[in-house]
Amino acid sequence: MEQAKAATSDLIDDDRLDDLEREFVGRVRGRVLEIGAGEGENFGALHLDVEWIGLEPDAERRAELAKRAREWGHQAAPLDAMAEAIPLPDRSVDAVVATYVLCSVADPSVALAEVRRVLVPGGRVVFVDHVAAPPRTAKRVVQRIATPFTARFCHGCHWDRDTARTLVEAGFVGDDVRPFRVRSMPFGPVPTLLFDGHAP
Repeated sequence: MEQAKAATSDLIDDDRLDDLEREFVGRVRGRVLEIGAGEGENFGALHLDVEWIGLEPDAERRAELAKRAREWGHQAAPLDAMAEAIPLPDRSVDAVVATYVLCSVADPSVALAEVRRVLVPGGRVVFVDHVAAPPRTAKRVVQRIATPFTARFCHGCHWDRDTARTLVEAGFVGDDVRPFRVRSMPFGPVPTLLFDGHAP
């Protein structure tokens, strides 16, 4: 088994982040649940052999997701549900993918408990999200000030969530964990986490 590794928080640009996201998402195989699947932005990164199941609570996004899923050859209609209540049986998927979702769910701990429930033992997880800056930094202060506004106006997005800690507390084991700072304006680099791991 590959040992967990955490890189230093290097500064990268959007193009490099896009490449890494595609690489991480492309690793999953088998029956794959994508929570918060949006409008299907990850279809081009998913391996062609996966059996994809999408979950998207927003009706407008889900309609576009269903259309794009058919274009990519996925027959199952996306599920209308929240990540905190996944309508699938226990141990029914081989992997779970979520990109920029844990920042916006109502309760990350409950959502991750649901992810563990539906995963087979040892099932794989890939999460990509922007995360809280280190404590006692100016960036962390900015995130705390901005979060009430982003949570209200940006699909529930919380800039100040410590997702790395939440994943560990939920029992996931990181096999390839990479924190980055992504160039952004107007507030400077955004702390971002790529997490490829598994459920024990």
